[in-house]
Amino acid sequence: MTPMIASILNLMGPDMMVILLIVLLLFGAKKLPELARGMGRAVKEFSAARDEIEKGLGQSGGGGVAQSWKGGPRHVASAT
Repeated sequence: MTPMIASILNLMGPDMMVILLIVLLLFGAKKLPELARGMGRAVKEFSAARDEIEKGLGQSGGGGVAQSWKGGPRHVASAT
């Protein structure tokens, strides 16, 4: 885990060591590189999707849907 993720989850020192030991016991030493590779791919895909969304929001001027809406404000009469 990266230090940022560990600090968010408040997992430092002995807690992290116990979690890593449990993962090692559950999956074995041969599966750990494969698991790490899969996690890396997932993080990369998530990051790419986040960047794409941020780029789309940046191109729309930050207002997003509100700016692209061409209708004027509707005045609704009060029912009371």
